[in-house]
Amino acid sequence: MIYKVASACIGIIMIMAWTYQPSESITEKSVVEVLESLGADYSAKKPNMSISGVSVEAGRSIIEDGFAPKPGGGKTGQQSKHFVCTSCHNTQREDPDLTVSDPAARLAYTSDRDLPFLQGTTLYGAVNRDNYYNGDYYKKYGDLVDAARNDVRGAIQLCAVECAQGRSLDDWEVESILAYMWSQQLQMDDLVLSEEEKSIIENAVAGNGDKAEAQKLINSKYLNGSPATFIKPPEDRKMGTGHTGDSKMGMLVYKNSCLHCHKNGEYSFFQMDDHAITHKYLNRKSDKYSRQSIYQVTRWGVPPKSGKRSYMPQYTSERMSDQQLADLRAYIRERAE
Repeated sequence: MIYKVASACIGIIMIMAWTYQPSESITEKSVVEVLESLGADYSAKKPNMSISGVSVEAGRSIIEDGFAPKPGGGKTGQQSKHFVCTSCHNTQREDPDLTVSDPAARLAYTSDRDLPFLQGTTLYGAVNRDNYYNGDYYKKYGDLVDAARNDVRGAIQLCAVECAQGRSLDDWEVESILAYMWSQQLQMDDLVLSEEEKSIIENAVAGNGDKAEAQKLINSKYLNGSPATFIKPPEDRKMGTGHTGDSKMGMLVYKNSCLHCHKNGEYSFFQMDDHAITHKYLNRKSDKYSRQSIYQVTRWGVPPKSGKRSYMPQYTSERMSDQQLADLRAYIRERAE
């Protein structure tokens, strides 16, 4: 009898072992997956995939190439004659610490990964944010930001029409871009979580902890929006920003930022390269109060010319620091000698 009971127990244990699957770790899920399991609702922000033509691939094509296959055949016209989304935005993670906007850390991080150093924030994790066109962008676009500040679809349209100086997007194009952006959402392993913090979240997901507190904890691990502060060029262009420039760091700014748009006239009518003659020209212009000065174009940008709608967007202090501007100046001066 004892033998039969023992055998039965062993059999039950074997069945349990065979059928039991350990729960998937939270670090293997997206941030939104975990937040939804804690009660958050992202349904309004998700793309409407029932609209004809909507797809992640179409969104990628519009973002990177400026056009995509039409639902009924053929392809759309170019969204903008001047820019594509990746002119100003990366599509990969660009910050080592998602809780701060640190241009020095970003330059090092992007340089290590052969990514450009750009005016616009990355599209990676954009759907995880709740705010867009923050801070001083109201000074640039005025009431236009009202439809974009808390609406990712409104932000996509504002970027298409005003930033890219292009046509407005059809519904299927907006939803396709949104679908692509969802494919680039934050993952839990992007967040810096201690073992204790992971335990708090896992317990809440399992129903054994405070879900609201767990949501708050997760949301504290990345910025809810990208801060934007417009600052003026230095008053005395010969004195510069007041910082001592590091030409080695300036080389990274020049190659990963300036040449991204200006090499071979990629997105600009003003062509640049890394030859000494180009740096001699930039060096002569840097200390002047003109649109060719690096101080002028970096902080104020360059508006469209008559008959030419393309322009240069300015760098906010969060996207390029005064120290980095001094570094860029030092590199140009060194290469001009």
